[in-house]
Amino acid sequence: MNIGEAARASGVTAKMIRYYESVGLLNPLGRTSSGYRVYGDQEVHALRFVRQARRLGFLVDDIRKLLALWQDRSRASAEVKTIALEHVTELNRRIAELTEMRDTLSHLANHCHGDARPDCPILDKLAQ
Repeated sequence: MNIGEAARASGVTAKMIRYYESVGLLNPLGRTSSGYRVYGDQEVHALRFVRQARRLGFLVDDIRKLLALWQDRSRASAEVKTIALEHVTELNRRIAELTEMRDTLSHLANHCHGDARPDCPILDKLAQ
């Protein structure tokens, strides 16, 4: 199948497929005599795997590791669990940062009069 068909079958855009190829998430593919890439069921399955991993917020390097483990039938699930738990720790850190940002901005907005006066605690905080 061509890239458009692979995109439809996997739920990944053609642009993202090209990106995943460029960063090495997909192995180099065979090409037709006219230079078009040829995708098979294995590549579509890998693209679905990558799509799911991206939905969970994994970075490209972690997806590369997870793909390698997925394809390695002699893998230890402990390796997969370690990657997942490290990602959970990172997600918790990011959630804490976002919560702090939200709370700060909410506090500043609550203290802004939002009227015709020029003084504004939001701008004052940004200028600090």
